Amino acid sequence: MAVTLYDASVGRFLQTLGAVEGYLEKGLDHCQDNNIALDEIVETRLYPDMLPFRFQVIQVASHSLSAIKGVQKGEYMPGPAATDLDYHALQDLVAEARSGLKQVEAETINNLSDSEIKTPWWTFTAEGFLMSFSLPSFYFHVTTAYDILRFKGVPVGKLDYLGEINFLDKASKKS
Repeated sequence: MAVTLYDASVGRFLQTLGAVEGYLEKGLDHCQDNNIALDEIVETRLYPDMLPFRFQVIQVASHSLSAIKGVQKGEYMPGPAATDLDYHALQDLVAEARSGLKQVEAETINNLSDSEIKTPWWTFTAEGFLMSFSLPSFYFHVTTAYDILRFKGVPVGKLDYLGEINFLDKASKKS
């Protein structure tokens, strides 16, 4: 069975957004248990010239649901860099992206593979956009958000990052 564009994009977005929801919840619990202000996490940067946690999570949503909507429209515009979203609003943003992606029909995305999509910078095929720009950007921001939580002491690990793994036999999954 061949892997489709839907599988390689929407399928991966859904898996990873589920993971992001999980590690955001762990971050919330860690902050509450350790009297850490949520704004401290939201404003954290790994390095002074890097953008903060808030931006990373916003881009996770932008390079998943917004990217798929862009493929459907033939045009992708990055969202504004909202500076007023708090931790809970970021959690909601990720949940909304995941919910929106669950509504996307596989056939719709697969049929758009060779269609043109314009961005402010380049023009792509839908497949080229998703596979060479949006997915790598998505994972960059997913990883950076994860790294910021680790930097702040949140007890997350590789399995938190991976999310739900598609084992051949679900019974082989370790708790």
